Amino acid sequence: MNGLSDVRLTLHSQELAKGQDNGARGATMRNAPRGLSRWDLFWHRLHTRRALLSLTPEQLKDVGLSREQAREEGLKPFWRI
Repeated sequence: MNGLSDVRLTLHSQELAKGQDNGARGATMRNAPRGLSRWDLFWHRLHTRRALLSLTPEQLKDVGLSREQAREEGLKPFWRI
């Protein structure tokens, strides 16, 4: 699935609309693999966000994201949650 098999996408439209509040930060940390250093976490975000941009409409539907939501998340810098 284009490198997303290790990613648990639990992004909800409400979390995307809220932006960077504490709830979104907690959800992001729960979905990242455990034991990652800060730089590994940044690397993980970079790759998974790039993968979001390459998903097909069918894959986005499976994940529950619209093209706009995926684009918004995919274009975030790796240091932002």
